[in-house]
Amino acid sequence: MEPTRHQISVGATDALSLRVSVAALVSVQFRSPADGQRMLVLERTATLRPTEGRPEIVVIAKPFGGAVRLTDPRALEQLIGDFHYDSERSRLEGDFRIQVRPAAWERIKLICRENYDGTAKRILDVSPERELAEEFHDSLKVRIVPAQYSLRPRGMTAQETLKKTGNVRAQGHPTVRIYYVYEAHMLDPDLIEMILANSTRYSDSDLKEIARADAQQGGRGRANAVLALGLDELEKMYRAFPIDGPDGPVRVGEHQLDENVSAILR
Repeated sequence: MEPTRHQISVGATDALSLRVSVAALVSVQFRSPADGQRMLVLERTATLRPTEGRPEIVVIAKPFGGAVRLTDPRALEQLIGDFHYDSERSRLEGDFRIQVRPAAWERIKLICRENYDGTAKRILDVSPERELAEEFHDSLKVRIVPAQYSLRPRGMTAQETLKKTGNVRAQGHPTVRIYYVYEAHMLDPDLIEMILANSTRYSDSDLKEIARADAQQGGRGRANAVLALGLDELEKMYRAFPIDGPDGPVRVGEHQLDENVSAILR
């Protein structure tokens, strides 16, 4: 679809060669009712995607949260110059997943910091609550409300090292990332029990079968669950990785953890 005169275009160009992804991630935690150990909850997704030219169902565990929304894209354009969204989907949803000139990166980091600190007019929506509620509904089929958890901001971090994105809508594009990190502690004992039951009930193989059946019935080939892991052990494991995190997903038992898990463990 051709953009109108007032729309921002889509896709990388020779000049707009750097992809910038800005997301709000949530470290969802609770204390195990059995032994009191700290637990981290991740969203598990099984997704049908093309891999080396053939469809494959990939299961990955990742932090709750998602792309930050641009509430005033024209204001951002005035601050950093021309940019494009990385995909039609990002433009439709206003996601801060954009293609920029490499020289704009330092300015973008400053803008994101100012929006986090509240020292400038907000042009971003950095709250993770909407995404958190939607993803819990996808995984557990329940609507969580703020009374069931406590939420606090923990900071902002920039991933400076260029890494090719695995996002299917911008596959392989060199990307730098900014993460707003939040911490949510689950307070509702019934919700904690649901999390533990769901994490135990569904293996990654189960999710693949559910996603495969969904695709055969004309769906997108997706399935969702949660994964509860011991937080102390994870933190110890991730201390061995470079400051920008592992170069690719990490395996814990049968589970594949997205590389952005490192952002909520530091």
